[in-house]
Amino acid sequence: QVQLVESGGGVVQAGGSLRLSCADSGRTFSNQAMGWFRQAPGKEREFVAAIGWMSGSSTYYAESVKGRFTISRDNAKNTAYLQMNSLKPEDTAVYYCAAVFGLRVPVGKNEYSIWGQGTQVTVSS
Repeated sequence: QVQLVESGGGVVQAGGSLRLSCADSGRTFSNQAMGWFRQAPGKEREFVAAIGWMSGSSTYYAESVKGRFTISRDNAKNTAYLQMNSLKPEDTAVYYCAAVFGLRVPVGKNEYSIWGQGTQVTVSS
């Protein structure tokens, strides 16, 4: 059974950086596309970034984070990462990682079948 566990959230001042990690306890991490989503209070969960499972695969970003966030993965460690730089107060949310088997790299939350429990990111102004 695949389980995703996020870590690395916290409180940071605007302009600061955080790196989120998503550890996968399953044995098929390398066959899964990984995505990061976020949900702010009173808002719907929204797409942040996604990466395919193959080495050198394409990455996708929401316009609001493009140029500031970087998604990556280490298949040997069964871990995906989200490096977040130049953080803004509007980035405050619970961040979730998600996984789906296959070659496609979805950006829609309904296309992901496995979810972590989330980690809180708070950016103060």
